Amino acid sequence: MTTKSAEKSKYKKMTMSPQEYQAFAKSREPARPVLKNCLKAFLVGGCLCLIGQAIQDFFGYAFDMTPIEAGNPTVAILILISVILTCLGVYDKLAQWAGAGSAVPVTGFANSMCSAALEHRSEGMVLGVGGN
Repeated sequence: MTTKSAEKSKYKKMTMSPQEYQAFAKSREPARPVLKNCLKAFLVGGCLCLIGQAIQDFFGYAFDMTPIEAGNPTVAILILISVILTCLGVYDKLAQWAGAGSAVPVTGFANSMCSAALEHRSEGMVLGVGGN
């Protein structure tokens, strides 16, 4: 008849130290295309800023505003565009592809607010959209 200690000794120890686990996890981690991701973020963020500058120049030219006066309607238009693209599902796909480049402060903030509202709309307008 075998004893319990003899049975336990034939099984391999399955616990790892934290250092062993870190080394194991690092060996299994896929390589990240850092340069490619940085290039995509730079291009998309630059395009969003270019669109904002074009809108500001339009307000300055069409309505004879100074750059400071044209700032407020420019921000409002960028927020509107961001919210519309978020509602259509386009901004989320752009953000998935571009990463941090889509987080330009005005459009990224508008996207995060609109996404939260869309996510909680099933709970109702007051408790879902307004509360969350």
